[in-house]
Amino acid sequence: MIPSLPVHGVGEQRPYFETLSAIFADAAVTMPDAVAWRHRDASLTYREAALAVAALARRIALLAEPSQSVALLLPNSIEFCLAYWATLEAVAVPALLNPLYPAPQLQPLLREAEPRLILCDPTTKAVARQFGDVLCLGEDVTLADLLAEPHGPPARAPEPDDVAAILFSGGTTGVPKAVEHTHARLVTAVRCVEYNWPTRRSGEVFLPIAPFTHIYGFLTGVLAPVSARAETVIPERFQPAHVVELLSRHRVTVFGGGPPAIYAGVLAAPNLQAADLSALRVCPAGGAPVPVELHRRWREATGREIHEGCGMTEMAPISGTTELSGVRPGSVGPAMPCNTIEIVDLETGERVLGPGERGEIRVRGPHMMRGYRGRPEETAQVLRHGFIYTGDIGHLDQDGFLTITDRKKDVVLVKGFNVFPREVEEVIHTHPKVAAAGVVGAPDARSGERVVAYVVPRAGEALSEAELSAFLLERLVAYKCPGAIRIVDALPMTGVQKLDRAALARQAREEG
Repeated sequence: MIPSLPVHGVGEQRPYFETLSAIFADAAVTMPDAVAWRHRDASLTYREAALAVAALARRIALLAEPSQSVALLLPNSIEFCLAYWATLEAVAVPALLNPLYPAPQLQPLLREAEPRLILCDPTTKAVARQFGDVLCLGEDVTLADLLAEPHGPPARAPEPDDVAAILFSGGTTGVPKAVEHTHARLVTAVRCVEYNWPTRRSGEVFLPIAPFTHIYGFLTGVLAPVSARAETVIPERFQPAHVVELLSRHRVTVFGGGPPAIYAGVLAAPNLQAADLSALRVCPAGGAPVPVELHRRWREATGREIHEGCGMTEMAPISGTTELSGVRPGSVGPAMPCNTIEIVDLETGERVLGPGERGEIRVRGPHMMRGYRGRPEETAQVLRHGFIYTGDIGHLDQDGFLTITDRKKDVVLVKGFNVFPREVEEVIHTHPKVAAAGVVGAPDARSGERVVAYVVPRAGEALSEAELSAFLLERLVAYKCPGAIRIVDALPMTGVQKLDRAALARQAREEG
């Protein structure tokens, strides 16, 4: 815990709370009539939310003992928010599961979490019932049922060292691992979010995009809005025109943003030009580096800067560009005041490199994970010398601004030279006809590997491989130029709208 650390930035200072549950209780007591969550045609005030959370917590407590895990298999919704805060009030441990996963993908995650109970809704009930006891929100208990029940105090308040969330990370190996975060660590993480993307103590309207089961969506869509005592407008799904309409109609002040694909999608929405986005104040980004060209296009379209941050399931946020630091497109900013970022050599991971030198990024801070649940060997690979070794490659400049170039495993080795896919992607994005690009390596008999670029043209633009190849030859050294360019309609994306580089690499290998 770091109650005395100056991590409020230019936002309005909050009272210090030791647990997430105390943050929620404060919002319910001090802003009872403000809307907490809005989804579809439904909304709940903070007073109603507190009543429903308490009623659901009592039901959970009948089915799960304190400290047992409760899996949340729910889409972004009011029900997800109720389920999360109620599980905390029941002093159980919420395990956040992607509701889009089929049963084979859920099975290893549930094996890691060992939940006593699964909270689902009608859309995920069939899958959830394959794995254990289920409480279906909307069928077994409705929102009306919860609001009608008399209010009662919880059995006991959570403690700062109680686990407040289990999230899942592929880490550096791609094998799902359970990451436990305590109340105290997540309270610090929320304060770091507020430092990166400062908000007011009242009057903010959030519109989150990322899945609430992902660390970025969890922090910026579930925890931070409650800390700001804000209204959260939850879209049905990411449909750019629908999102633009909600931004305008609800006078959204904090756009959930996320990876660059989200911002690119909104920029392509047909109703953006006519939309009133004058209320918009804060535009966070995270999950993947935002191309410099996309920064420029967003600024021109909205008059707002994209403020990037860096984080991972094991520790977030790590760094960020803020109003205090200023925006440097291409950089994810300096370390949070409570964090340390170092760049170390790729061979040993122990030699600290100087400004401008590229190597592996390692980080530490008070909200870093303690380890992977039940996986001491994999924990030892990632947690060394008191740091988390991120598996990302980047460099720090003279002012401590971090630039992430690539994942360590994504570097393409061409004729003995390291080629960093992001560097090539940045140049591709400067072509006026390009909407999106993904660069990967593929085996090559002569050079070891070759660079392969997949490019999506802007709507209505005709772009040839020869035109783009000539453009790149003028701007890149020869060994960095793609050996193959594919013009495609879309790039493969993960569930959180990040480029699925693994799928793209498989495609490149299959195409020879």
